[in-house]
Amino acid sequence: MGVKHGRDYEFILADLTKAVGRIQDSYLFFEMEPSEWEVLSDADRNEVLEALAEDLFFGLGTEPMIEVGSAIVIHDPEGHRINFLIGDEELTSVSLI
Repeated sequence: MGVKHGRDYEFILADLTKAVGRIQDSYLFFEMEPSEWEVLSDADRNEVLEALAEDLFFGLGTEPMIEVGSAIVIHDPEGHRINFLIGDEELTSVSLI
């Protein structure tokens, strides 16, 4: 089902893909080794990041928080945002409206 949103899904997905790309060890979500990630082409990496973004969008519809590598991704329904945190610091956020 995913999270409730007012923006077009394609724009949210593009922003989520960019956001997960900022997580240096996002590949750990798929249980990949660093060596497996490093040999991927840029196009293949982008496909993995987009798949991760889709998983997050739909997963956050049922789970309010998901760990992605060293980051935590949190759905904020009141603020209509998806927040990306590393430790106590906000890495980025994606607007849903």
